[in-house]
Formats: sequence, C-alpha cells, structure tokens
Amino acid sequence: MTVTTFIKSATLTLMITLTAGAPAMAGSNKVRITQWGYENGVGAGQGGHRNRMSITQDGWRNTTIATQDGARNRTVIGQSGRNNSIEAAQSGRCNVLGVSQHGQGNTATADQSGRCNALGVIQTGNGGNVDAVQRGRGNIAVIVQDRSPSEP
Repeated sequence: MTVTTFIKSATLTLMITLTAGAPAMAGSNKVRITQWGYENGVGAGQGGHRNRMSITQDGWRNTTIATQDGARNRTVIGQSGRNNSIEAAQSGRCNVLGVSQHGQGNTATADQSGRCNALGVIQTGNGGNVDAVQRGRGNIAVIVQDRSPSEP
C-alpha cells in the first residue's frame, strides 16, 4: 500500500465514520451516490444548507472524496473505467463543479472557494491529470483532455 493510498483510505474511513449516523438529507443538503463494478470507494461530507452532490462510479477501483461547505453548491462527479481518482472540495456559495473521467488511471483534484465559480473537467482515455483551484468570485474554467489509449 502506497502512502497516497493509505491517506485516501484513512480519509475515506474517517469521513464514513463521521457521517455514518447523519441522515442523507440534513439541512436541505442532498447526496446521491451510485456505484457499479467492484472495489469503488466514496467519501462524501456536507455542511451548510441546500448543497447538492451526485456521484456515479462505474467500473472498478475508482475513488472519490468530495466535500461541500456553505450554501447552494453543486457537485456532479462521474467516472468510468478503472483506477480513476477524484478529490473535490467546495466552500462558499453558488459554486458549480462537474468532473467526468472515462478510461483508466485519470486523476482530478478540484478546489473551489468563494462565490459563483464554475469548473468543468472532462478527461477521456488514460493517464490524464488535472489539478484546478478557484478562489474568489465569478471564475469560470473548462478543462478537456483527450488522451488516446496508446499514449503513456
């Protein structure tokens, strides 16, 4: 087990432990998680009110850790294939974050803080890596990568 895998596993375990007794819809927050395949892992946490989060993972060994704090934030994750990883954090108000990864071995880290920011990340193929940070108000970013399966 690598250090990164250990940290992600420990964080996921902590998030599940802290939210195990919490209802799926507290403070008007909503979470919908759907997983198929096997060995997929999700850790999700919400604070504040009227936040929305939807996580869908297909394939196997995909990992998502997502948090929201504030009001009216929206996160939609996705993932397909295998060994994909997403870490997403939102704080503030009215932020929108969408990530979709296909293929295998893709990683995305997204951190939004502030108000009314919009970030979309789409990766297909294999081995894509995105690290995006938004701070402030009214920022918009769209990142699209199309790596063919033969690329390293």
